[in-house]
Amino acid sequence: MKFKKKLLLAGLVLTMGIGTSGMAAPVNANPYGLVYQGAITQNVAGQVNIHPVHYNLNGLKIAANVYTPAGYDVNKKYPVIVVAHPNGGVKEQVAGLYAQRLAQLGYITIAADAAYQGASEGEPRHTDKPYFRTEDIHGMADFISTYPGVDKDRMGVLGICGGGGYTLNAAKSDKRFKAVATLSMFNSGEVRRNGYMNRQLDSIG
Repeated sequence: MKFKKKLLLAGLVLTMGIGTSGMAAPVNANPYGLVYQGAITQNVAGQVNIHPVHYNLNGLKIAANVYTPAGYDVNKKYPVIVVAHPNGGVKEQVAGLYAQRLAQLGYITIAADAAYQGASEGEPRHTDKPYFRTEDIHGMADFISTYPGVDKDRMGVLGICGGGGYTLNAAKSDKRFKAVATLSMFNSGEVRRNGYMNRQLDSIG
């Protein structure tokens, strides 16, 4: 219960736009780097740090960033939050912003490029399907569960915009998530089925 309250508080703090100074090098595959205001530019001891990582998911190489809180100690246990980016987004944008801010509140966080998008592998490019995006969230949970210092019994998930709908879908079958939050949630499955703002209901057979 305390974890859920803390996650809700974190969401309120983020919504209020509390900023910070930045700190580590982004993945080289993105020539623009981290694009949100106050993004980490270098890793500094005693501050939030960013750790570019790669892992395999269903035969594809996934690119992700892990954020660790100030004073991170691999011998301690930290709550963790998986962050799912919006449709058409990448980890260097809003997902990275929220992952970094949550790390400032003491969480280990992960934001990954969805398969077929960003710096992650997969053809055809820029493919955004509910099944793939749901698997991306399970994959982030798989990877971060084994990261040093992670308390996998205190894992939450945050989905932003299109990532919010996929997050709810992933959480339905993934009991590792003890807390679930969305921001500006967009239900991609409903829109694909009913059309934008249910404007194609008459076409459903």
